[in-house]
Order: sequence, then C-alpha cells, then structure tokens
Amino acid sequence: MVFRPRILAPALAICLAAFPHAAPAAFVADPVALYAEMKSAYDKGSTQGWSFRAQEYYFSAIVNAGRAYALQYPNDPAFAQLALLTVQTGSGIHYDPLVNHDAASWYVREAANWVLAHSEDPQALAGAHALMAAVDAEDDPKVLAQRAYDDATANVATYPGDVDAKEQQLEAAWRAYQLTQDASWETRAFSLAAAPGFPLANLPTSWGPGFVKRARDDAAGTGPSSANAQLVVARLKKLGKLDEIAFTHSLPYDVYMGTLAPADEYFGRMGMSILGMENQLKHINYMLDYNYGNRESDETNFVLEAVFAMHKVYPRDRDLPKLLYDAYTTLMRMDDAQSRANAARVRAMLTVEYEDSPQAQTLLTGAAAN
Repeated sequence: MVFRPRILAPALAICLAAFPHAAPAAFVADPVALYAEMKSAYDKGSTQGWSFRAQEYYFSAIVNAGRAYALQYPNDPAFAQLALLTVQTGSGIHYDPLVNHDAASWYVREAANWVLAHSEDPQALAGAHALMAAVDAEDDPKVLAQRAYDDATANVATYPGDVDAKEQQLEAAWRAYQLTQDASWETRAFSLAAAPGFPLANLPTSWGPGFVKRARDDAAGTGPSSANAQLVVARLKKLGKLDEIAFTHSLPYDVYMGTLAPADEYFGRMGMSILGMENQLKHINYMLDYNYGNRESDETNFVLEAVFAMHKVYPRDRDLPKLLYDAYTTLMRMDDAQSRANAARVRAMLTVEYEDSPQAQTLLTGAAAN
C-alpha cells in the first residue's frame, strides 16, 4: 500500500504564518516561506499523485522546515508537530541516510527522539525507532549498507515499476559497494542495472558517471560482474548518449538558508569563522609536525565543534567537505581515544552525507589514511 502523507494541522499552519521573527541572529528562517514550501510540495503530490519522487520531495520540505525550527524555535509547538510529521513521513518512505540527499541525519535523530519521549501512539513510536536505527547505522558501514538496500527494496515493493524507486535501489547497492568495498554489492548493482526495463537513461549526474565508468571497466574483464556489466554497456550504447539528470529532491535552500556560510558568521564555543577553522587546522598540523601529538586533540575538538555547528545551519556550504576532510586527516595523526572517536564520526558524515564530493571519494577509494 502506498504511503499517504499528511499535511500540517490547520492550527500549525496558522502558527507558522503568524510566528514573530526571531531575535536578531545570523540564522533567520521565515516561517511563512517554510510553510509555503511544504504546502506547495503537498499540493503537488495530491494533485499529480503520490509517486515516490513526490513523497521524497514532500519529506525534503518537511525536513528543511523542521531543521530550521530545531535551530531557531526549538521550544515552539510547531517544532513538536514538525517532528511528528518528520517521523510519520520519513518512516513511510523508509528514510535512509545513505541514499537521502538532505544532509539532515542530526535533525532526523532529534525528531525521532522527540517522538520517543512524548508520543504514546504505537505507529509513531515504531516509526521513530525505525528512523533511529537508520541514523545509528551510520556508525557501522556494513550495517548501513544492508539497511539502505533493504529500505530501498521496500520502496520498490511499495511503488512497483516506479523509475525513481528502482534508481534508489540501484543507488543503495552501488553506494553500499563504495562504502564497504564488498564485491557482492557491486555484483548486485550490475545485476539490477542489467535487468530488462531498468531505467538506465535516467541515471543521475551525482553517482551515475562513476557507475557507468565502473561498468565499462568491468565489461572488459572476466570477474563475476563482467557479464552484467557488458549488458549495461551494450544498452548504454543503444541509447546513443546517456541522459544524465540531476536529482531534484531538495528544495532551494536560499529560501531560508544560505548555500554558503557568511564569512563573518561564527560557530562553536570558540566562535570560529570558516577562515578561522581552516587556519586553526593548519596551525594544529604545524604543531603536529613538531611532535606535539595528542596534546593537540582538544584543540582539534574545538574546531570540530565549529564544523558541526556550521553543518547544522549550512549543510550545503561548498567548503564543508574540504573542512571535514582536513579535520579527518588531522585527527588521524593522533591516536588518543577522543581523536579516534571524532575521526570515525567525521568519516561517517563525509562519506555518507557528502559521498559524491572529491574528498569523500578520496576516502572511499582508500587514497587517504583510514
């Protein structure tokens, strides 16, 4: 049965529209714009039919609104209702961080925690537990890979024949291979792509080119994936030109968030700007060159606090993947417990939420210390 989304209750719509502007701050979300985006996504799905893409688009709108309220109005009743709506909708489409493109694991966790702490509805509680398990899986690549594929397979069953659901299932298998380097995932990915009727012409520009390159490489070999890879390459040749399209799941962040963090905005307890974070990491590495070792662990932790705070507000800032990568390589130069725990967290964030960035690909292909 196809999941049927819910729209915000009328009382919340009024609350959002009438909510006063927050006290002056660097981050200011417009409640009216947030609700308008959510209503537009809901109305579009209701009018055109709740395809898998429409469901994801609506969920993205909810996440963006919920993330803004979590940061700006965490004690407002609207946040509570948005948290519940996040859990209802996210669990309905089997949200999984490995194939979701909103970089919002932290907010999904907060929404699920709120429901677990305040709701008595068995269905909502079950959904919250499912979302918590999904975000918790980021700590274990093998578990995350399997969960992502299982979630995507569930969506294929719910939306049989849906192009986007099929592509998500292939993406889950492909990203599982990249994340774990387990050849069985690569074999599964090419098996899916080689199946008659698979929508190869609609591979996205994010992971599609890398997948196609691997198909061509495997097609020239004799490994377990070569036969299916050859079928994929043959079908691509018949297409004449691969019709690469970009995913459009995310809403335009500039409605309520900048896509770039302002140079004069400061994050974390030490109040660091982007330039400040970069310079501090350079300084820490300079000290590490002089064998300061684990004595730089706390200083690196302060930088990480700033990076994580920036990630919450500006998840699509172009400098984030590089900051995360530089923090990771710095942390890997130390061996104390705090540094290794932080390194694992940074690696997970970079390779799951920014998996198509050059920095994430460097880690995934083993070109950096891991």
